[in-house]
Parts: sequence; C-alpha cells; structure tokens
Amino acid sequence: MCAGFPKARPSLSQSLLLLISSSCIMLGFYSRLDSSSSSPLLGVGIGGDGARVPLSLAVEAEKAQALLQTFSSASLLASAGLGMFCVVADHALQLSAIQQHLWLRAILDNATHGIVGLWSWAVVIGLRKKSDLYEVLLAGLLASIIDLDHFYMAGSLSLKAAVSLPQRPPLHCSSLIPVICLTLRLLMWLGRLKDAWCSLPWMLFISMATHHVRDGVRHGLWVCPFGNTAPIPYWLYVSTTATLPHLCSVLMYLTGTRDVISTKHGVAIDV
Repeated sequence: MCAGFPKARPSLSQSLLLLISSSCIMLGFYSRLDSSSSSPLLGVGIGGDGARVPLSLAVEAEKAQALLQTFSSASLLASAGLGMFCVVADHALQLSAIQQHLWLRAILDNATHGIVGLWSWAVVIGLRKKSDLYEVLLAGLLASIIDLDHFYMAGSLSLKAAVSLPQRPPLHCSSLIPVICLTLRLLMWLGRLKDAWCSLPWMLFISMATHHVRDGVRHGLWVCPFGNTAPIPYWLYVSTTATLPHLCSVLMYLTGTRDVISTKHGVAIDV
C-alpha cells in the first residue's frame, strides 16, 4: 500500500502546496481548453458612453467585478465564521458525553465535515437563489460521504471495525484529489457538459480538501506514494479551511471558470 513508503516523508507545507497547486493546474488546463472553443475576442459591446468596446474587455470587467466580490466584507465575515465554527465544533466533540458514545461521536464528526464543506462552497458561490442552496447541500454531502470508504475498507457495516482500520482507506489519500478532479473535468469536457456543470470539479476539490485538512490534524496528510506527513498544526488547519474558499475563487477566476459561475449565480459572488 502507499502508506508503506515512509522514507521520503513530505513536509506539511510541501504537501498542502502540492495538493492545491496540482489540482488547480489540472482543472485550469481544461477550463482554458473549454474557453478556447468560444473565444471572447469575437464581437464587440457597447460602452457607457455609447462607444463600441471589444467584448473581451466587457467580459474581463465582469470577471474582475466578481473577483472583487470574493473579498467583500460579507464573504470575509463568512470565512471568519467558518473558522470559528471549526474551533467550536472540534471542542464540542471532545466533551466526555460525546466521546463515550461511538455512534454519536462518529455522526457528529461526519456532520462537521459536511457543514465545513457546504459552508466553504457557500463562500465560493453565495446563496442567492434556491438552486444555490441545492448546490451547497451537494457540496456538504460530498464532504461527508468520503468517510464511507472506512466501511468499504473494513468490509463490514460495523462502526467499531470501520474506525479501527490498520491503514487509511483509499479516499483519504490526498494524492487522489487532483486525479479525481481532473478525471471528472475530462469526462465533462468529453461529454460537452460545460456551463451548467463547470463548477462541479471545483466543488469536489473543496469538499475533499476540507475533509482531508481536517483529518490531517490527527493523522497528517497521506501523500501517496511518499507516506504520511506530520499532523497538521491546529492553527494551520483552521486558517487553511477559512482561506481555501477564497483561494479557490481566485484560481477559478485565473482559469476562466469564474465568469461562467458569475453568469450562473449572478455577478456578485459572496455570502
């Protein structure tokens, strides 16, 4: 198994940088590939003074406005609230009344994963209409169902067996995040599923990354084939979780996905 290669143990900073950069580079490549099929250089628009303006400038202006909204006061407050929620939820899970009950602890821990995932995606897209709520709930579901691989690895529905595995289950390998997101993006491109689903790989990235970073506080990140990193310092986990939605938004802008999301959810993208 991948965990059996401890010789070149990666550092936390290297692992986090590799996880984020590799995912975004791969997703960005296919985002640019999609955008090349409908170049914004074609056509012109009308400026405020009636002058004809290249359509590319209008598109870039709209994208820049959406990017600025990513760092609005409401969005930053939502991220701060996300960080505070992580601290409160993690401390609550340490209460003896919860620790004494295996099922209760597992359910609440998994629910926390889901809330962190949906909250993170809400910061990215905002909550402006009913369909946004469904999308946010899907992000939370994706962040939660990752833990089903514990039961798969245990070969049993026994919770006790699922939480006492000799090694980490497959979906907890952080190296798989860019691979899975890239594969999904490639399948979407081949199937010509563009505008309506363009944010799905990024949603999956947020859901998996927040789950892995939170688990990394106890176990470190499993970076196959190098092994496990040291446990993530708690302050780094909270700060990474709070800033990851903004980083995702910026990278979506740089890779050309943000303008499509702006049209889908409204230009002002924040909570």
